[in-house]
Parts: sequence; structure tokens; C-alpha cells
Amino acid sequence: MTAELQSVRDRYARREHGDFQNLYERLAPYPHYSWQERERVLAQLLRKKLQSAAVSEAKCLEIGCGSGNNLQQLLSLGFSANNLFGNELLESRVDKARAQLPSAITIWAGDALALDLPQNAFDIVYQSTVFSSILDKKFQENLAAAMWAWTKPGGAVLWYDFIYNNPRNADVRGVPISRLKALFPDAAPSIRRVTLAPPVGRGLARISPRLIPMVNSCMPILRTHIWAWIAKPQI
Repeated sequence: MTAELQSVRDRYARREHGDFQNLYERLAPYPHYSWQERERVLAQLLRKKLQSAAVSEAKCLEIGCGSGNNLQQLLSLGFSANNLFGNELLESRVDKARAQLPSAITIWAGDALALDLPQNAFDIVYQSTVFSSILDKKFQENLAAAMWAWTKPGGAVLWYDFIYNNPRNADVRGVPISRLKALFPDAAPSIRRVTLAPPVGRGLARISPRLIPMVNSCMPILRTHIWAWIAKPQI
């Protein structure tokens, strides 16, 4: 195991056992709104980039699938369980994912770079806030190259992550749009800004939850994350 891989494991372990989970309690007003916005934009991307009839036929691999929430979301959007695959580094999360997801979804445990997968195997290779937890640039580049290789021509890498550093959390680092483009130099990604800055959203929720969508709509500069559809050109 490389030093960076062990560091990633340690960062996620600290997150699981720290106070971070309380900040993202799904029923709280700000996380609830952010999750709905995130799903809405994802659905718009899929409608635009995939033919609706092909969603159930699209093969998707999620890198860093955690306990399976994103794969569950893809199921609700019309993907077939037989065509969904996940990879997760932490054994505890692998167990949770396998427990809560249909058995038809394949979950591979361990280092994504150790996966023995054929090239051009998936219509979508998806990552959500994985790269912001990888602080080693070479590790990022190797993982991006692997994800690109696994993506079919005409398919895409699907990306959700934040673009700014968090001064209160040294375990993560924002991935600017310029860095994303450098990681995938052969692509012209379609990008949507989403997710009102968490400190702002939580502060507004304490005043009135109704302020969250208003501020998010009127001040897009306060959005800290992006959805990116990184299309792989047809051969």
C-alpha cells in the first residue's frame, strides 16, 4: 500500500469517527436542500447527455462508492442494478454498501488502481468527492487516467467535487476547474456550479430555511461544488 493510499484511508476514517456526519444529517434543512439540488442537476445532465431509453442500459462504475448512497440514487433515476458497479477502499463502507444495495450491484473492495478491469468497459465512470481527499497530485493523475481508460468512447467521466480549499479541514483540498481540465486533457467537460457553501447554507438555515434557495439562486458565486460531464470522444 502506498503512503498516499494509507493517508486517504486515514482521512476517511477520521471523517467517519469525527463530527462531520452531524454536519450533513440529511433531514436538516441545508443538507436536504443541497441533496435535492444535486439530484436535480444530475437528472438534467443525464437527460441531456444520455437518451432516456438508454439509462437502464448504461453501465456505470462509481469510484469511492462509500456506503452506496450514490448508487441508490442512480437506481432511483432509472439505472439497472445489473449495470451498476462500485469500488470502495474502506472495508466498513463496503459492508454497508453490500447490506443496503441490491445484490445485483457488484461492489469491489480495495484500491481502485488495483482493479483488473478492461478498457472501454463503462458508459459512465463516476466519482463524488474522492479527488478532493487525494492530496498527492501523481495519485490523482494515475486515478484519472485509469477512469478515462475504463470509459467507453462516447461515454463520460461523471464528476462531483468541490473547487475551493476548506481552511478548517486539512484532510481535503479543492479541485479547481483548471485542475480538472489538466487531469482530462483530451476532453471538453460540461460543467455546472452547484451546492451553496456549507457555512453559508447552515447559517441561513438557522435564520430561515427559505433563505437557502433564494441566496443559492441569486448568488451563484457562493456555490462551492461542480457537476462535470467529461465526455470521451468517439473513435
